[in-house]
Amino acid sequence: MRFSVGGFSLIPYLCRPNFYSMVAIVKVAGQQFKVEKDQTLYVPRVEGNAGDKLDLEVLLVDANGKLAVGATSGSKVQAEIVDQVKGDTVIAYKQKRRKGFHKKKGHRTAYTKIKVVSIA
Repeated sequence: MRFSVGGFSLIPYLCRPNFYSMVAIVKVAGQQFKVEKDQTLYVPRVEGNAGDKLDLEVLLVDANGKLAVGATSGSKVQAEIVDQVKGDTVIAYKQKRRKGFHKKKGHRTAYTKIKVVSIA
């Protein structure tokens, strides 16, 4: 059974799910992340110990389809530091053929695991 008004189908509109969650774009250590409540993510290292609370800089908030941009949004995103971790080893290897020259350096980037506690 098809419904149409003026040649436009109403089926996609009627079948569209109606679930919205509050989503925010935040800036942490110079990088932007899209976050939701109770989400866990790894960000570049932020000073603090496990259990410390963070107030993140909010760039954009989407609350039930209504956008608020910048500082005028008046919203706050709070996160909690879960752990300080290191990333995988990245190895930089250089070699010049037939010269006996080779150089191997490696590093592990420091990350902070945070959990978004609230978006208000």
